[in-house]
Amino acid sequence: MSSPALHRDPAAAVAEATEAALVTAARAGDEAAIRELVRRLNPRLFRVARGIARSDAEAEEIVQESYLAAFGGLAAFRGEARFSTWITRIAVNAALQRSRRAQADPAHEGYDTVTESDVTRDTVLPFPGGGAAQPEAEAGRRQVREMLEQAVAELPPELRIVFLLREAEGMSTLAVARDLALNPVTVKTRLFRARQRLRRAIERRLQGGFDAIFPFAGRRCAALADRVIAALPPPQPGTDERSL
Repeated sequence: MSSPALHRDPAAAVAEATEAALVTAARAGDEAAIRELVRRLNPRLFRVARGIARSDAEAEEIVQESYLAAFGGLAAFRGEARFSTWITRIAVNAALQRSRRAQADPAHEGYDTVTESDVTRDTVLPFPGGGAAQPEAEAGRRQVREMLEQAVAELPPELRIVFLLREAEGMSTLAVARDLALNPVTVKTRLFRARQRLRRAIERRLQGGFDAIFPFAGRRCAALADRVIAALPPPQPGTDERSL
C-alpha cells in the first residue's frame, strides 16, 4: 500500500527517498525514481567520464551508455555496494574501453607514467568560491573557471580523473581509491602530479606567474584612493594645506 505522503506530494517523496529506495522502485520500472537517480548521479558520472574522455561530448556519451547498462542490468545488481559506487565503476570501465581504443590511434598522444615513488605531499591549488553575484565578479569567476577547465582537460586521463573526483567531487582519498580500484598511495601520487601540472599550466596562461593574480591597478586603484580621501577628516584650522 502506498504511503499517504506519496499522494500528497509524490515529487517531494521521490526527492527525499534514499538511494536504496529509489533503486528498488527503479527495478519495478518507476520512471520518477530513475529520473531522480539520474539527477543525483549526473555530476559525479560526468566528471568521472570527463576525467578519462577527450571531450565533453564523448563524456556525455559514456554517461548515457553507463545509465543504459546499469538500469538495463539492475537484475545483476546485488546491493553488495552502493548503487552509486556500482554505476561509477560501470562509467569508469566504459571510459577506459574508449580510451584503449583511442590509444590504438597513431595520432594519440602518450602520457607520462605516474609511479608510487613520486612525492606525495599536497600542493595547494585554490578553486574560485562563491560570493556576491556582481557582474564583474561573476565575469572574473567565469574566466577563471574556463581557464581551469581547459587546464584540467589537458591533464593525462589517469591524473585528470583522480583530480576531478578528489577536488571537484570532494571524495576522500580512500573513496577514490575504492571506486577506481587503485592503491591509496597511487591516488595521492596522481593527485600531487595533477596539481603540479595544473599549477604550471595556469602560470603559463597568466603570462607572469602567480604574482599576476589579484592585480590592483587602474580604476580599482583610483576608486580606492577616492574612498580613502573621502573618509579622511577635513584639515583642522591653521593646518598648512600647501601641496608638495
